[in-house]
Amino acid sequence: MYDQFDVTLEDVDLLGEVELTTNLIIAASETDERLSTAEIDRILGVTPAQG
Repeated sequence: MYDQFDVTLEDVDLLGEVELTTNLIIAASETDERLSTAEIDRILGVTPAQG
């Protein structure tokens, strides 16, 4: 029997964003201090612009 609500949804970009957000939440929960911009950049894999 066909179930219109039984669908598999996979959005690669969305999954990547969820992973990054999850990593930030975990890092934030492991410290009592605010995450610095440098720490956030490291967690997100961002290389700060040289300027």
